[in-house]
Amino acid sequence: MSKIKGAKFKTILGIETSCDETSIAVLTCSGGLAKPHFKIKSNVISSQVKLHAPYGGVVPNLAKREHIKNLPIILQRAIRKAGVTRPEKEIDALAVTVGPGLEPALWTGINFAQKLAQDWQLPVVAVNHMEGHLVTPLLNNKQKVKIDFPVIALLVSGGHTSLVFAKNWLSYKTIGETVDDAAGEAFDKVARMMHLSYPGGPLISKLARTGNCYTFAFPRPMIHSSDFNFSFSGLKTAVLYTLRDLKEKNIPYTNNDIAASFEEAVADVLILKTIRALREYKIKTLIVGGGVSANRRLRIRIRRAVDFFNHSVTLALPPARFTGDNAAMIAAAAYLHALKKDYRDWRKLKAHATLKL
Repeated sequence: MSKIKGAKFKTILGIETSCDETSIAVLTCSGGLAKPHFKIKSNVISSQVKLHAPYGGVVPNLAKREHIKNLPIILQRAIRKAGVTRPEKEIDALAVTVGPGLEPALWTGINFAQKLAQDWQLPVVAVNHMEGHLVTPLLNNKQKVKIDFPVIALLVSGGHTSLVFAKNWLSYKTIGETVDDAAGEAFDKVARMMHLSYPGGPLISKLARTGNCYTFAFPRPMIHSSDFNFSFSGLKTAVLYTLRDLKEKNIPYTNNDIAASFEEAVADVLILKTIRALREYKIKTLIVGGGVSANRRLRIRIRRAVDFFNHSVTLALPPARFTGDNAAMIAAAAYLHALKKDYRDWRKLKAHATLKL
């Protein structure tokens, strides 16, 4: 077994390879669960977007190949930027994403962490990728937000859309999730219908800024259901049929209006369900995380909704640079587990493609 250097780790090296970003970060961590504090010494990310763009999405085996190639390079950049010269002495623990994600990609990070754990004799924390997104507001040192519990977290990304109730850090219950497409996945699929390049989410958001969101009355799936689940498949299909009809009938339209109307429909569903959860669970803080949380319109709408709903609810948004996949959030989540001595034997680490929070 790895030598454990103490109950409270100070410096953690995080590894993230759940999809198409290869990332390694070094964080110095302090404080307890009630008030954790993080200083990001380095957070190096290598994106594979250009590699996967011709395929219109992430190809798992290509992602695996690139992770294997990039991890040693990214490690050297991360420790050099962090000012680490003797990692086996200066790093206190390793953190690695074990799921959810693309299994071939996850294994590359796990295997890399196993080798480092063996070579450097360090303990390892296995991290749920979605918990990483959940803790991202803690990385906002410029505008420090106090996280009071209970918390609702709206986690919206390319592969996942869920509402999570948290009594405290490490105590999570998923109260709602998508029954089909994730919100980010719907953005990419609609972008493809509009002949936009991959990834399409940011391009739709850009087009929507100059579009009229009331031009097309797209459906708001499951908006009246009594649960907190989401569905975006029907909305995606409605956009497909609308585009087909407009072209067949030679009706003039703009992609800007399509984008704005679609984006507004997604925001409506996400916000209504979230506000209902705030009310039902008597929430003190709302966290919004995941790649889609970078969406400008969603941020504007959710700020307005929270202000209108209850001024006593704190809205905790991550800095835009931490909304995508990154290793800093993995290291931060790992520190919370390390405080509870939640380590894993590096020999027994496994990838869990459908891991639940």
